[in-house]
Amino acid sequence: MSCWETIADYGLRSLGIGERVLPREGFTLCQQFTLIGSGMLWNIYFGVLALSAGFFLATAVALGKASNNVVIRKSSAWFIFLFRGSPLFIQFFFAYFLFLALKPISPIFDPFTSAWLGALIVLFLNTAAYSGEIFYGALQSVPRGDIEAADAYGMSGWARFKRVTWPTMLRLAWPAYTNEAIFLFHATTLVYFSGFPAWQQRGDALYYANFFADKTFNPFIPYPILAFYFILLTLCIISLFGLINRRLNRHLPQEARAKMKLKLNVIR
Repeated sequence: MSCWETIADYGLRSLGIGERVLPREGFTLCQQFTLIGSGMLWNIYFGVLALSAGFFLATAVALGKASNNVVIRKSSAWFIFLFRGSPLFIQFFFAYFLFLALKPISPIFDPFTSAWLGALIVLFLNTAAYSGEIFYGALQSVPRGDIEAADAYGMSGWARFKRVTWPTMLRLAWPAYTNEAIFLFHATTLVYFSGFPAWQQRGDALYYANFFADKTFNPFIPYPILAFYFILLTLCIISLFGLINRRLNRHLPQEARAKMKLKLNVIR
């Protein structure tokens, strides 16, 4: 089988398109690149949707934690503490068995035991908690002079938040938020090792890398391939978020613009 035939057969296998049976022998380099790359589609799916939805919840949580209402403030603070204080792996584990326990109650809970929805919800809540704390710190750092200037122009309430507070908060939080986005995409590799099953072996990139490592007894080929794909993905994230960062800082002098720095999360 040529490499082009392998790509045609396995390029979209993680989505259920193409050859259903995994390779049983041979295990060529092309097969490993193709199947691990196919699994990356799920990592991108989880990361993009969780990050997009989590951005808005994170903004709400940050505003809630800064609220004068004690109930809203405490609820936001405990939400952040719960998801930042427990390991993501454990969150996947408990969420899966919670959805499994709810499944007999109503058919509406059936999709929640599948990774495409159940794991996505966990990632969404987790990144919202981390991003909410980042946004809260940025919200507290908004220069008081900017608020006073908005007041002097007659802005208040939603108009002041939309035109002054929120853009400034994003500008201050964006470098740290970029690192959270990178970590979230890396964290998607935990989905199929935490409880959510891979239906018909339609797993993510790490699932297929682990498959080849087990079959060939040689982890030094599939895992570097996996790392290669994630390095490419990280470069794409940094480039995209860098463009947004320049857009957010376009009104500042060149020397005053925030620089994008990649900081690795050693412990989370």
